[in-house]
Amino acid sequence: MHTFVRSGLLAATALAAGLTLLPDAALAADAAAQAEPAAAQVDDDATDTRGDVIIVTARRRQEAAQAVPLAISVIKADSVESTGNFNIVRLQQLAPTLQVYTSNPRNTSVNIRGLGAPFGLTSDGFEQGVGIYVDDVYNARVAAATFDFLDIAQVEVLRGPQGTLYGKNTTAGAINITSNQPTFTYEGRAELTVGNLNFKQGKAAVSGPLSDNVAIRLAGAVTSRRGTIYNVTSRQFINAQDNVGLRAQLLWKPGDTLSLTLSGDYSAQDPECCGTVYVRTGLTQRALNRQYAARVAAANAATPGRNYAVPSTNPYDRLTDLDSNLNAGNTIGGASLKANWELGAGSLTSITAWRFWDWKPENDRDFTGLSIVARSQNPSQQNQYSQEFRYNHSGDTIDFVVGLFGFRQRVDTQGTEQQGTDAALWSLSPSTSPTNVANIPATLAGLTATNTQYLKSDSAALFGQASWKVTPELTIQPGVRLNYDKKEGFYQRVVTTGAGVVIPSCAPTATAGNAVLTAQCGVYQPQLTTPSASAWNFTYDFNVNYKFARDVLGYVTFAKSFKTLGINQNGLPLDANNQPDLSTSTVRPEAVLHFEAGLKTQFLDRRATFNLSAFITDIKDFQATVNGGQFGTVRGYLANAEKVRSQGIEADFKIVASDRFTAYANGAYTDAKYKRFTNAPCPPELAGGTFYAAGVTPDLSLAGVPGSPSPRACDISGQALPGVSKWAFSYGAEYNVPAKLLEKDGQIYFGVDGNYRSSWNSNASPSRYTVVDAYALTNVRAGFRGEGLDVFAWVRNAFDTNFMDLLQVAPGNVGLIAGQPGDPRTFGGTIKVSF
Repeated sequence: MHTFVRSGLLAATALAAGLTLLPDAALAADAAAQAEPAAAQVDDDATDTRGDVIIVTARRRQEAAQAVPLAISVIKADSVESTGNFNIVRLQQLAPTLQVYTSNPRNTSVNIRGLGAPFGLTSDGFEQGVGIYVDDVYNARVAAATFDFLDIAQVEVLRGPQGTLYGKNTTAGAINITSNQPTFTYEGRAELTVGNLNFKQGKAAVSGPLSDNVAIRLAGAVTSRRGTIYNVTSRQFINAQDNVGLRAQLLWKPGDTLSLTLSGDYSAQDPECCGTVYVRTGLTQRALNRQYAARVAAANAATPGRNYAVPSTNPYDRLTDLDSNLNAGNTIGGASLKANWELGAGSLTSITAWRFWDWKPENDRDFTGLSIVARSQNPSQQNQYSQEFRYNHSGDTIDFVVGLFGFRQRVDTQGTEQQGTDAALWSLSPSTSPTNVANIPATLAGLTATNTQYLKSDSAALFGQASWKVTPELTIQPGVRLNYDKKEGFYQRVVTTGAGVVIPSCAPTATAGNAVLTAQCGVYQPQLTTPSASAWNFTYDFNVNYKFARDVLGYVTFAKSFKTLGINQNGLPLDANNQPDLSTSTVRPEAVLHFEAGLKTQFLDRRATFNLSAFITDIKDFQATVNGGQFGTVRGYLANAEKVRSQGIEADFKIVASDRFTAYANGAYTDAKYKRFTNAPCPPELAGGTFYAAGVTPDLSLAGVPGSPSPRACDISGQALPGVSKWAFSYGAEYNVPAKLLEKDGQIYFGVDGNYRSSWNSNASPSRYTVVDAYALTNVRAGFRGEGLDVFAWVRNAFDTNFMDLLQVAPGNVGLIAGQPGDPRTFGGTIKVSF
């Protein structure tokens, strides 16, 4: 049997148990030498009885995946490509404990086990709980998740706190992406995919020597696809895909003990994106004449001849009527220099990196075809610089990694939000008087908030982890981290009327007796804040693992971790005097206690793998998003929830029954909830009425009854965290038979993969209006795989299942719920060639 047949089969199931497969030990050793020269010694357990090497680099050294006492899923490039999961957003279909939600590249949440980033609008002033690393370089902006993978070798999803091995501390986990490296033998590959919805994707990479000690690798990818939603206003399909990516790497090996890799990459997106469709409406506490249906009727009555209605009330018709410009212009890139130097029994690694991110958005923030918010855009530019030194020592009894990390980031943002001609009628209290401010479009039309802000963020850390092999079976693994963070921010909002007059103040003394100014200040208020904060943190973890048998490893882990402090960068809420509440400028660090136990096993002559893990993570001062639901610029800000807990069980199974058949199944049960959050934003059904008097307990049975009083804040203790399905599964199988094509020996194969997620809530405070129903997706593929050739047809979402990627509560407290439907059935074909 040819090696490519076996490795192709195994690649399809490697993702099940977090395994990366290389065809033989020589290739594994070559990859190890390029990555971490002194750490290239893979222990004997890496080689199974079938001669395949299974390695990962999650702990900064080459190890057998089954020997790593860590919950980890590793997905090989072949598996990513065959299942059509070409970026992190789509990767959650393969990793059940990964949750990725995006309303646009900036507002993207990447969570593991329900933890990582506050659900809702993104703020520059807080850190990600899930780190994204590409070739050991930390990507501070989660927008990187929306770009195509570019010539990758594998993706490792590490679950649980990662602070004693990685430069940037992360509390929920890390996504460690490794690209293919330059080689001293000539090789190349090309891939072309076409499908319905005008889907086109091309990828190519070439690598080889320039001299005896210099090698180069060049790679590129381009993806385009027609949008899945038709905008009847612009007469265009929106939410398209439009990605271009390039990477170049130069490897210099002046000797056997030193290698330097210079890398540069650039990726760009420029789709008409990102829009929503009408999903439903629900009653809020507002009077009936201030809810969605009445507001639409009033807007029609105010303009003779207008008969506005949404193009469809069925979201899966995929029709919208958004009237503002949409754009998601997005570029990301940078350069890095990685040096590896063997020093005796260890290696010294230096990684110097610069990255940039340029975001040029335009949005329709009222989610309707009415001119309520005429413009909404917050372009920003980020530059980040990082330096990491890491020493990795391997010994007979003691292994250790010690590192020093420095990071500097600056983000500049220039925002513009402008009210439209329907804003006054929509947002202000209705009146039958024609001279009332609500009936005069000029009251709010053209009212503009211009925001200028910047963030300066610096951090430094000393970290390390040791492995003490007490006996051949027992290993004790402690780790520590000392971390310093400093954040400085600036935020200024200038408000001008439609006539271009600057509003200097919204204090009660300024608005008294002026109905127009009072109305305008109810939407936008001038602000100037300069938040700053700094903090030291000392954290640690402790792992004990025991090899009960050659193929049975058990482990327990305790970690005390943290997410660093945050500052509010998008404006502050107002106090009783209509002035910024400065007490909300900063957000306390999260304090994390994490417990985990796991078991990793192989059996049936290592043709089968079963892994199990159980965890409990408690977080004090959880950084959550608070959203007032208004059209004003302060749409959401960060605050601390008293306590959050995520607990659950994860299992994965894979089997290589023969060279003809493989299968895998992964599952996760995740119970993530607010243990205590007594000052949370209220869900929409409790919003918009008159406030209860202080100290009065709200009658929640009246939720959604128009005119009922609203609590100023809600106690959502015991409620589930947003975005988390309690149950999630993924599965796959592939069967093949030997065949020939174009005189090439190979195999005809058929594969199926799918995933299931139980229902979850799509609002920061759970609402009955934002429940995303459970769904299951199934994908199939069939083709021929031979030496240097892979041709297959595919169908994704084969049963054309209707499901929602995301639901959003429209601002204004009118009860409108908008959403982004998931992809319908898509189909196409792919051809891959390599040499």
